[in-house]
Amino acid sequence: MNQKFYLLSLVLVFLFSACGTTNKSTNSNSNATTNNSSSYETVVIKGDLPSPRKEMKGKIGGTTINVNYGSPSVKGRAVWGGLVPNGKVWRTGANEATTIEVSNEIMVEGKKLPAGKYGFFAIPNDEEWVIIFNSVHNQWGAYEYDSSKDVLRVNVKPTTGKDHVEALDYALENNSLILKWEKLSVPIKIKG
Repeated sequence: MNQKFYLLSLVLVFLFSACGTTNKSTNSNSNATTNNSSSYETVVIKGDLPSPRKEMKGKIGGTTINVNYGSPSVKGRAVWGGLVPNGKVWRTGANEATTIEVSNEIMVEGKKLPAGKYGFFAIPNDEEWVIIFNSVHNQWGAYEYDSSKDVLRVNVKPTTGKDHVEALDYALENNSLILKWEKLSVPIKIKG
């Protein structure tokens, strides 16, 4: 009897983990650790969407950083200056606004950001981007974005590389949060 109960329990555990409703799976490129001070993992939360909802979670120093975002794909489109226009507030992902949560006060590009959860926006331009941490994190896109609710704005410089990143992703590397999409990387220096 105990052996049958044990086998039934194993089958149920397997079925529950295989048929979970959250569609949570680890991204194969996610376990990036490029130095001793930052590491991260990315999981797909809702993979059945055209722009899957993902969560990148990791640490820089002693601070946990969590970025929740919709991950659109290039699909042959002109992204920078096209799909994502220059000079306008962008939600840094697809669908609901991207959120960033930090467990401790951090320094972002040399400026203090208190612990908390924020709407994460950007104003892209060719030479320099404005990165925005907004106190309203629960909103759709940037349609109701209100600059009076900004907690912090910093300027960063994007870089262009050779490698093509089809689906928008975030990484923690070299003490930076990096937005990667198409051939562009946008590093944001963080000290935890």
